[in-house]
Amino acid sequence: MALSAALSSAVAAPATTESAESARIPFAERYHATLHGGITRAANSSVTCKAAAGRTTTPCAAAQQGAAGSNGQYRMAAIDVDSDARTDSSSSATLHLPAGSRVRYARLYWGGSLRGNGQRTTGEHGKVLIAGPGGRYREVRADTMTGHRPHSAAAAGFQASAEVTELVRSSGGGAYTVARTQQATGRSAAGLWGGWTLVAAYENAKQPLRRIALWDGFQSLDADRRELSVRLSGHGIPVNSRGRAGVVAYDGDRGSGKDTLSVRAGLHRAHTVRDAANPANDVMNSTVTDFGRATLRWPAYRNTLGFDSDVFDITPALHSGGDRLAFRFTTGKPGYLLGALFVQTDTGR
Repeated sequence: MALSAALSSAVAAPATTESAESARIPFAERYHATLHGGITRAANSSVTCKAAAGRTTTPCAAAQQGAAGSNGQYRMAAIDVDSDARTDSSSSATLHLPAGSRVRYARLYWGGSLRGNGQRTTGEHGKVLIAGPGGRYREVRADTMTGHRPHSAAAAGFQASAEVTELVRSSGGGAYTVARTQQATGRSAAGLWGGWTLVAAYENAKQPLRRIALWDGFQSLDADRRELSVRLSGHGIPVNSRGRAGVVAYDGDRGSGKDTLSVRAGLHRAHTVRDAANPANDVMNSTVTDFGRATLRWPAYRNTLGFDSDVFDITPALHSGGDRLAFRFTTGKPGYLLGALFVQTDTGR
């Protein structure tokens, strides 16, 4: 990708106040609306493998192209796609907005490992740089910070987020670049990971009337907690409605199996989420996809080695309608960290 020359200058934007860091945050609603429009996102990983360092027969390049491989088997390095020597990490992705849309709400999420045996974070993981289409970098400070510190310090990680509505509203759709995400690099037996997701709710008079919901938190699913349910009430889903759901998660390993996601509308039978890129029993498998298809991003590694930001079709779960939605996440070994869930359903009116 040839980045605009304007990206070579970092410009600080008005910053929000960074909140105190919490060990974990329960999932809760961040934003909801009923509007003619929808919800979309851009996302990419911020670290990738550099060379094999554990027991694996899969070279780094093969893993990047989609072969099985987990982050604990490689030395990891920051991705850096821009031409700015002052940024030691950067990656880009396209935010798709239909013509005539106006952004109602936008939020940026970023996260990564805190400790490896190479570079460690500087303690500034509560701020990043973001550049919209053809624009210059602006500094964004987190208004929500979470830190996960299990017994293994090497597995420690964080998620941060900030509202960026005005920035995205003025920049519109197109390629966004996020830099200086401050995740650790090097090697950890537990695996190092990192990535970012930009979520935007928009209104558009030509789109159906829809209910939009964005939930977030920072919850680990592991040996101590094998499942998590997120219940969205007040959706009033009509029969034969259509919908989609997006999930942001960290440190899910490809091929580990037993990571599942199901959706239930009302009291009807739960639908197991799956698509061509995300098997039913390995849904947190280090992918960034829309309905099982690749997204437009730079670089576009098919195995992101510990970062998931996927959009799924949940229409089969909505066939019989219902008055609420319930999402159920489960895991086997070794587990993953859940960061955000966003949902769009038609109202039928």
